[in-house]
Amino acid sequence: MYPAELVKPMREDLASAGFRELYSAEEVEKAINQSGTTLVVVNSVCGCAAANARPGAKMSLDNSKTPSQLVTVFAGVDTEAVNAARDLMVPFPPSSPSMALFKDGELVHMIERHHIEGRPAELIAENLKEAYNEFC
Repeated sequence: MYPAELVKPMREDLASAGFRELYSAEEVEKAINQSGTTLVVVNSVCGCAAANARPGAKMSLDNSKTPSQLVTVFAGVDTEAVNAARDLMVPFPPSSPSMALFKDGELVHMIERHHIEGRPAELIAENLKEAYNEFC
């Protein structure tokens, strides 16, 4: 578990862009099972989260279509929430950072860590925008 003061700026990075932080399995299930689209970002302390994932997620919101709601869970901190989110991302193996788009409770698009690592934030944003255009 990471200390709260260490992850605070990383949490705030997404929260300041409109992502709601989820801390429990109940919050995750409730958010994902709402009607409409939900983007879930599994946040992380790693460098690819800072350089690629969080900036890509925020850039993706500059689009005519965006998810109905934006939520985030933090790997290594919010264990219950992360596990609940990952359970809903099956058949994809757990990875962080990662991003998943749900529509009416169903997983419709997934970006795993290996799609994030070494790729520029702009490319990640474009990947998400294409998913938004299709599903939102």
